[in-house]
Amino acid sequence: MDDRARRALFARGLDEIFDPGLRESIGALIDDVRVRGDEAVCDALARFDGVDVTPDGLRVGDDEIDAATVSPEVDAAIDDAIAHLRAFNEQQLARSGDWSFESEPGLTVGEKITPIVSAGLFTPSGKASYPSVTYQLAVPALVAGVPKIVNVVPPVPGGGGVVDPAVLVVCRKLALRDVFRVNGPAGIAALGFGTERIPAVRKIVGPGSPAVTLAQVEMQRHGVSTMMLLGPTESVIIADASADPVRIAADLLIEAEHGTDTSVVLITTSTDLAAATDAQLERQVATLPVPRAEAARAALGPNGGCVVVDDLDTAIDVANRYAAEHLQVAVADADIDHVVDGIVNAGEILIGQHTPFSAANFVIGCPASLPTSGFAHVSSGITAHTFLKRTAIARADEQAMRRMAPSVIALADHEGFPAHSAALRRRTA
Repeated sequence: MDDRARRALFARGLDEIFDPGLRESIGALIDDVRVRGDEAVCDALARFDGVDVTPDGLRVGDDEIDAATVSPEVDAAIDDAIAHLRAFNEQQLARSGDWSFESEPGLTVGEKITPIVSAGLFTPSGKASYPSVTYQLAVPALVAGVPKIVNVVPPVPGGGGVVDPAVLVVCRKLALRDVFRVNGPAGIAALGFGTERIPAVRKIVGPGSPAVTLAQVEMQRHGVSTMMLLGPTESVIIADASADPVRIAADLLIEAEHGTDTSVVLITTSTDLAAATDAQLERQVATLPVPRAEAARAALGPNGGCVVVDDLDTAIDVANRYAAEHLQVAVADADIDHVVDGIVNAGEILIGQHTPFSAANFVIGCPASLPTSGFAHVSSGITAHTFLKRTAIARADEQAMRRMAPSVIALADHEGFPAHSAALRRRTA
């Protein structure tokens, strides 16, 4: 790869997300929701989703939530996933408590950890059904103790406004009752501003299309906290000659089947593995339904591919620069610790070929809504931490105050703030 090809690989998705035309249309939609509220939300549903809903029909009623059913197998799987997510996030929360220490005699400093006051969760719809996204977002918020949680979800395509029953089953199991059927970008705006029927929240999270992602970015200008960025999805596998190409191909296809905007990359030290995996991909892609096969070819072709490197150290460097949402390490046991220790930029690291992306997406309990488009360089997946805030606390006695006074006065005088220094001078005169 030349420098241009490398830049294109590492910058995947950003041009589409921040396309000027898309930004203009999303900005207009956001302004419309801000001004016209529920009417604008209903108009967006009709325009983009072909669903006619009156403002009174935006809320998913308790009767609809209570009547939703799924197969016994799916019901049990949802319980399994929720249990694992609770366990992971409760363990994280247990390690995130208040703390304090005496930094000098008479001066105690620390932090108080509290949940944010409200959160808006976006569950995507359209390309697939995503009850897993609902519990991946909601369970961490619940464990964190967020008192107000609002969920927005586009209705099922062609369903006349019906919301995916599996999503509603998750909502019922988690006691989520503020659920609204809305178009994605309009729903993001409604959560940020609040409308006549949709409550406003202070933080919005959830993966989605470039339009949904851009809507979240744009809402930051209106004082709403969002995550950077959650979509389109992507994955990387680091593999050596010891890996099974059948499993490598199968695991590459997990994220690749999501959509034509997905990016999937194999980084390998073995040209033999690359060739064998390519042959396996041809066989396995042929078994997918046409839309999933088209998505996979785009994800593994123009959007991704295979990077052959000389050694695992170079593989680590490439993976860190890519900063994948999902990363799997499929190397010889003797090299696992070296590779895992070397990876510092990834939303998640799955070790070995018994830990496929799909297990992490659905059941394992680690966060599955993860930073994309290189934002794993600076951010993390959605966990209980996402919904917590830290407040610094300090308490000084007179001895500590007098000890600090000369330093405070010197710095205040230097920066030209006489009231700052006077507050200490009056105490120590």
